[in-house]
Amino acid sequence: MITNGMKELFAKADVVLADQPKLLKVFKNTFASTLDTTAQVEDGDTFVITGDIPAMWLRDSVGQVHHYLPLCKTDKEMQSIIEGLIARQAKCINIDPYANAFNKEANGNHWEIDKTDYTPWIWERKYEVDSLCYPMQLAYQYWKISGSDKFFTEEFHKAVWNVVNTFITEQDHANSPYSFVRSEKACNGLETETLQFDGKGLPVNRTGMTWSGFRPSDDACTFGYLVPSNMFAVVILGYIMEMAKEALHDEMLYEKAKKLRHEIDYGIRKYAIYRHPVYGEMFAYETDGFGNYTLMDDANVPSLLSVPYLGYTTPDSKLYQNTRNYILSKENPFYFEGKVAKGIGSPHTPDNYIWHIALSMQGLTAATREEKLEMIDMVLKTDADTGFMHEGFHVDDPAQFTRPWFAWSNSLFAELVYNVYFAE
Repeated sequence: MITNGMKELFAKADVVLADQPKLLKVFKNTFASTLDTTAQVEDGDTFVITGDIPAMWLRDSVGQVHHYLPLCKTDKEMQSIIEGLIARQAKCINIDPYANAFNKEANGNHWEIDKTDYTPWIWERKYEVDSLCYPMQLAYQYWKISGSDKFFTEEFHKAVWNVVNTFITEQDHANSPYSFVRSEKACNGLETETLQFDGKGLPVNRTGMTWSGFRPSDDACTFGYLVPSNMFAVVILGYIMEMAKEALHDEMLYEKAKKLRHEIDYGIRKYAIYRHPVYGEMFAYETDGFGNYTLMDDANVPSLLSVPYLGYTTPDSKLYQNTRNYILSKENPFYFEGKVAKGIGSPHTPDNYIWHIALSMQGLTAATREEKLEMIDMVLKTDADTGFMHEGFHVDDPAQFTRPWFAWSNSLFAELVYNVYFAE
């Protein structure tokens, strides 16, 4: 599926990237990947599978279309596609704000039979703060770019309330209704596939932050306050405030979001900053509010690397720069260097595997054009001559990779190239 806006962009790319044939080919491949292979569009509804898994993740589906947003200024067909996705996501949130992935129909398909509250719509019910952030980001940014307000329906309004109320509930996770247990057999020996202590996770202190059961990798959090996801929540609560006031005309929603935004941000500033002996004050990846921290970064977004991209801080912030220096060093247990590439991987994939998503995000958050171009070059050298992105690949041999069909990774690289060569 190629829209008129994409045709115009590709014609421009034929000129701008004429002297870089591989980049031109990979840019077109990755930019079109979501609509070519994962988007099911019909009658005002857009369902976007993640790639090689036949379900729609709230997070991934937004990441898969985010690079299309600039086209929505004038591309009516793309506007219809995005509005269909916003509507589908609102419906999913209203079915269950604790679920991370959904079926297209209520067919009862699922990843595993887990001990949690399922409905036939739910593919997986791992609660992740970012799963609720991403749809709000898409709606707000689409609204600002397109000027369209058609998606501000009763269903969407209800979904916004569900996001805010779920975050409030999870500020006091001890009294939350949510729990998740995956069977020992289904976990296959991986503790990250389930929540400990009868599905509630380790205890957390009340800090103002909102609790997350799982990371954007779908791995269980060690400590329940996932810092980059809480930062993302602060950003989207600002978006909700603006939508509540200017489009939804809901003063109570505005006040709730304002109070919650302040409390989460206060909690980040008071509980999530760690004084490192080498790098100075920096953000932790996770904390429990009792003085325990997880120091690392994961390739999946939201990550600490992605904080300026998400809009929580600026690239030149001292705290961010200290954090970036840490996570792009061997102090980060998931930073790997090899013969071919170096970058951030994940506990979700084997050691010495780094992710194209992390390389693209390093480029998108880089302070200089030189670093952005360096990341584009590194990605092109590590696609294993497939013309597409992967999940993780071995730092010494990019031909060893996971997930050959991973649409979010394609989209993020396309966004980086667009940012460098085509953004106005």
